[in-house]
Amino acid sequence: MDDSRKPIDDETEAPSAADLEAAGQESMFGAPVPTPAPPASVSDAPAQPYRVLARKYRPQTFSQLLGQDAMVQTLANAIKRERLAHAFLMTGVRGVGKTSTARLIAKALNCIGPDEQGGPTIDPCGQCEPCVAIAEGRHIDVIEMDAASHTGVDDVREIIEAVRYASVSARYKIYIIDEVHMLSRNAFNALLKTLEEPPPHVKFLFATTEADKLPVTVLSRCQRFDLRRISAELLAEHFARICEAEGVSAEAEGLAMIAAAAEGSARDGLSILDQAIAHADLGGAGTVSADQIREMLGLADKSVQRHLFAALLGGDGGALLDLVDHQFALGVEPLALMRSAMELTHRITVAQLGKGEGDGISAEERALIGEWAASLTPGQLHRLWQLLLKGHDEVRGAPDPLVTAKMALLRVQHAGDLPDPGKLVKKLEELASRAPAAATPGETAVAEPEPAAPTAADWAALVHTVEQSGQLRISQIMHDWVRIADLGHEELTYALAPGYPGDPTAELRDALLRATGARWQVSRIEGEAQPSLREAAEAARDASRAAVLADPMVEAALGAFPGAELLDEEKEQRVAGAGKNWRQ
Repeated sequence: MDDSRKPIDDETEAPSAADLEAAGQESMFGAPVPTPAPPASVSDAPAQPYRVLARKYRPQTFSQLLGQDAMVQTLANAIKRERLAHAFLMTGVRGVGKTSTARLIAKALNCIGPDEQGGPTIDPCGQCEPCVAIAEGRHIDVIEMDAASHTGVDDVREIIEAVRYASVSARYKIYIIDEVHMLSRNAFNALLKTLEEPPPHVKFLFATTEADKLPVTVLSRCQRFDLRRISAELLAEHFARICEAEGVSAEAEGLAMIAAAAEGSARDGLSILDQAIAHADLGGAGTVSADQIREMLGLADKSVQRHLFAALLGGDGGALLDLVDHQFALGVEPLALMRSAMELTHRITVAQLGKGEGDGISAEERALIGEWAASLTPGQLHRLWQLLLKGHDEVRGAPDPLVTAKMALLRVQHAGDLPDPGKLVKKLEELASRAPAAATPGETAVAEPEPAAPTAADWAALVHTVEQSGQLRISQIMHDWVRIADLGHEELTYALAPGYPGDPTAELRDALLRATGARWQVSRIEGEAQPSLREAAEAARDASRAAVLADPMVEAALGAFPGAELLDEEKEQRVAGAGKNWRQ
């Protein structure tokens, strides 16, 4: 017999649980790609590929989760009391641990302990086969699905068909669906029935950054956990521990900068820290310094921020522009300069309330913040904030951010020369109290309008009647140009205001006939008569304007603001309305 065709030995070892699980993985996902064997060497161990910090230090226990104590306590109580929901929804901003929490829940529910006799626990051992397999992402009963790439009904149908079968080796079959808000509407509808009444051996774990996009019918079927942003203090402490574990020295100020730039996201912060460590290594010293991080992130130097803020308050425009140019040359974006000024304004305002004494990084910064908090009033700080906020929005949308930032900062600087509104009101009140008594009507320099004739009200009502009859042009003539000399029963004697061309007597007679149904005697005279309705309204408006200008408080206000004018709001609105109608 050929030596190459020898019979197989009957005494083969029985496959282990790990072999069975690997076979199941191979049947579902295909055979793994074989890796070339390392060169035969006794002394040299195979080199492990580098893992980024965000993956290397992913939480493996609930105690390693940052800032999510309320959720951990709720889950611990639910496990102890055996009140586990069938579906959990983790939501929050990026990098706060949504997917990590889902995997930890899967480990907590399927952990069997080192002795393989344990049950669900909030402190999984991390040593048993289910814990190790889930941590490595290869457990056959813990299925992770990215809803961003599996959005359709067919993908959900596979889940619906698979939930009917019991788990292979674990206590629960768990489906982790990340970015679940990306599922289509039909996919959500197909999942509803299974999600509401799943088999007892199935648990659903959803993770999303946009819970508001989920249908209410899905939200009502899940136990929801809103993961909070991680505070900058917790992140800085976490980064310090990681640097110690990695054997890297880092300045506390630099780690605080990274924590602030992370905006509550542990993953973002670890990515920045990874880059900072590489940047420090290239520098040769191997220390993560604040200056290197500031340069890497394009942040303004804290000392330069204080100098810029001092120039802003001191009115030194030349020094202000020099500082802006210097920071721009170093790579600091104009938007970052505006944001740093806003941040400093906020910290000073908080320090005034006694809640920000230790907010400064250095003793010098804390001393300056305290000094500004004592010298600036709350009104000045709020006005400064509004001006900086407006400038920030302008810089963000400007074609030339640098020039816009300079102009915005100069505007903030020059706004300090304007009088404070509160002090101005007090000054006006003092001037009004010291002003002489108002002149009597006989002594006033403003001429009072002539009293309206007894028939003026009747004439206005008659003009309104003509207008309501649809004769708009004649009613306008009656309002603007007709001066009443005598108005009796179906008799009208009038004079025309200067400037009207022609004689409207016949038109008036016809308009009154159509409006009242009676034939009027209409005659025109040359001589004095009562002012027209338009002239009377203009005279009353002029008298009112003169009375306002003669008021002591208005005189004081016009004196404090040279060049200010008193505008007629109604007139401006009429002009604006006329322009709009003309454009239409």
